[in-house]
Amino acid sequence: MTDRRILPAPTLKGEIQVPGDKSISHRAVMLSALSEGTSTLRGLLRGEDVLSTIACFRALGVAIEVEQEQVRVHGVGLQGLKAPDRVLDCGNSGTTLRLMMGILSAQPFESRLTGDASLNRRPIERVAKPLREMGAHIEDLRASESERVVKILGRPLRGIHYRLPVASAQVKSAVLLAGLYASGETLVEEVTASRDHSEIMLRHKGVRLDVQDGKIRLRPGQELRAEDIEVPGDISSAAFFLVGGSIGKHSEILLKNVGVNPTRTGVLDILQAMGAEIEWIRPHQVGGEAVADLRVRSAPLHATIIQGELIPRLIDEIPVLCIAAAAAQGSTIIHDAAELRVKESDRLAGIAAGLAACGDAGQIEGDDM
Repeated sequence: MTDRRILPAPTLKGEIQVPGDKSISHRAVMLSALSEGTSTLRGLLRGEDVLSTIACFRALGVAIEVEQEQVRVHGVGLQGLKAPDRVLDCGNSGTTLRLMMGILSAQPFESRLTGDASLNRRPIERVAKPLREMGAHIEDLRASESERVVKILGRPLRGIHYRLPVASAQVKSAVLLAGLYASGETLVEEVTASRDHSEIMLRHKGVRLDVQDGKIRLRPGQELRAEDIEVPGDISSAAFFLVGGSIGKHSEILLKNVGVNPTRTGVLDILQAMGAEIEWIRPHQVGGEAVADLRVRSAPLHATIIQGELIPRLIDEIPVLCIAAAAAQGSTIIHDAAELRVKESDRLAGIAAGLAACGDAGQIEGDDM
């Protein structure tokens, strides 16, 4: 591992285009691969997680061209995937693993999924349970804590009514993807709203969904059409500059074309509740996704409480929000953060250790901080 020394800057000023949204990038590749025809994806994140998704679909017979400015996915339709000749490696990507489980459960062949040591430690039962209720055959084959293969014997699926016990966009998406192949209606019911990128992109691809009162209904027998996709900037990446611009003296940063999907803007709500000066500029929609430029200026921050329904809307931004909390007046309290313990690492413990290394006292009590 390379050591890097980071020196403080007196101020932060400039204009930034943050990388493409990772959640949307995964779904853009997946749904384009299952579409009839060629889709051109622009702004796609080129990080390792999304590259793992691309590699999996290439192994399933989908031609994907990664070019300088765009990615072309030559979709094979719902019935066009081919049996892979090797284990599909999801790398460190939980999204790849869990959403692929939904797709592969309905294929007329056997497939196997694995990942790196970190991913192989992460639970899959939350996804496997509803898929098994749909008729999927999924085995979690472990050689050790960090060595695992998920074996899937594809078979016909049936639609179900599934009530999510906790908010999870990945579980919801896996069930909806499986529902594309199922006989009968698939209904997913959410107690607390989670990210809805899958629903938005399914509609963009021509799938009819009925979404109301926390219930998503998907009727069978629908095909996906090829559609070009413009991926907005990732608000999770933008969050670091929003916090830096807030706590840095005399700072002003303009972030261009950031995705501001309401299921993801909890970080903006909390920062503004803490006193941050964040301006929304040129709000518009791209492919059904809300997008805006964001301008942040220095402002004194004060403590707040983060809990309840806000947690799913900012779960990935809690680490950087803790930096804002460390720079704010007063003690910030975070409740209901259990999901941070089952990421690629125990993020809650990692946050506390990082704050302690910087001289801040972050205290953990159960799943609260």
